[in-house]
Amino acid sequence: MILASDTVTNATIDPREAAHFGTMAKDWWDPKGSSAPLHKLNPPRLRYIREQVDAHWGGDGSTFTPLEGKTALDVGCGAGLLCEPLARLGAAVTGIDAAPENIAVAEIHAARSGLAIDYRVGGVEGLVGQFDLVTSLEVIEHVSDPAGFVRGLARTLAEGGLLILSTPNRTPLSRLAMITVAEGAGVIPKGTHDWNKFLTPEELTALLKDAGLRVTDTRGLSFSPATGFALSGSTNLDYFLTAVKA
Repeated sequence: MILASDTVTNATIDPREAAHFGTMAKDWWDPKGSSAPLHKLNPPRLRYIREQVDAHWGGDGSTFTPLEGKTALDVGCGAGLLCEPLARLGAAVTGIDAAPENIAVAEIHAARSGLAIDYRVGGVEGLVGQFDLVTSLEVIEHVSDPAGFVRGLARTLAEGGLLILSTPNRTPLSRLAMITVAEGAGVIPKGTHDWNKFLTPEELTALLKDAGLRVTDTRGLSFSPATGFALSGSTNLDYFLTAVKA
């Protein structure tokens, strides 16, 4: 295991956030545990990623491995809920996370699943190399320096590559749904979110532009009790942004 902290200071990692998510490590793969919302998020996440991958690299949606021959990096990977599907889509996957507890669980689960995934502890600042696909989903709202974090993501993106981010929007709806209701009812562990650290699509787009990236797609993520999470035209709750090197 390579510790990114061995080579460079991980300036964007918030130690309190890393510790908070580290305490959830044992429950990451339990669909009824503290990470249950992430399990519900994964289907629309993967639908969006597949759609953008096919659009960017000219896929027709017919193959089971559209990322064959591609490298992928998931930043803030937790225990691998996205890394494993990316590996099954054909990518050579690297996952990094600030919490060593999460990486330990991720490595065990990948081994049991027969998947070869390169897991590392640390932040994006310490990572060497570039990747065709870079993902970081529901992470940027937990870092100490969003602009520095985006610059780190841009540095890891290969020429002609694809960056996909998702994050809550800073709106009254997201405060009500994610903090007042979800954290208040214990659906999401208390203290998971700080609404003031949420970014609007316009703010995140500006950070990506400053890092030399060009946003090519913005899509909302909505929720209803009847249908769960789904891709949406509304960004009021949560959203995806796709970017490429300008």
